[in-house]
Amino acid sequence: MATPLREVTPQSDALWQARVDLAAAHRLMSRFGWDDNIFNHLTHAVPGRNDQFLVKAHGLLMSEVTASNLIISDADGNIVEGDGVIERSALHIHAAIHLDNEDAACILHVHPPYGTWLASIQDNRLKMTNQNTARFIDRIAYDDVYNAGAVERGEGERIGGAFGDKRVAVHANHGVTTIGPSVAEAFYDLYYLEQVCMEYHLLYSSGAEPRVFSDEIARTVQAQIDEDRPVDVELTLAAWKRVLDREQPDYKE
Repeated sequence: MATPLREVTPQSDALWQARVDLAAAHRLMSRFGWDDNIFNHLTHAVPGRNDQFLVKAHGLLMSEVTASNLIISDADGNIVEGDGVIERSALHIHAAIHLDNEDAACILHVHPPYGTWLASIQDNRLKMTNQNTARFIDRIAYDDVYNAGAVERGEGERIGGAFGDKRVAVHANHGVTTIGPSVAEAFYDLYYLEQVCMEYHLLYSSGAEPRVFSDEIARTVQAQIDEDRPVDVELTLAAWKRVLDREQPDYKE
């Protein structure tokens, strides 16, 4: 039996902020069409530890997630706080990554249309064809193994290990994952990953010859973009939360 959710104003400011930001991310996944019925999973480690994390209760749509109905699971799938259960692949993928990767306070694992398209084609390496693609030069881990669903811990550990020192992963025949020290960081990378996959799909589908620029130029562009990244990361999530504040303010309840 799960422990009833305590008064969450706030057990700690950091935990409440993680709840609000993760709830916002769920609503934005739904808004952008990156959700998948009651599946796909976004988590945030309980601040100060890596063996417990906030996660959507299985059965909720992402459009139904609020700051206070997120549950807390431990790494074995026991519900520490809140009502509901955790979906099996959410447990095995996210617990393994949270435990093993110090950069992974937040993990966003989804099957968005264009990211999944890239994961599903034979030549799934993103080409440097425009300014946005340069964001990802040397920053995508390509997980080229597909072992069916991640319904046991060993597969979650394999997926987690595929990241290496990267924070973005494309999983063959599966989907994509971004990790980061905050929801804002992981969301920023996921937003642009899906954007560049869409742009690459349009180019690929046109049949036109890609105009690919050099890795050297891509790294120069990336460095220029990175100069403003810390501010842009925070401003991006804040901007989208203002949209939610106007249109779906219950996300932060």
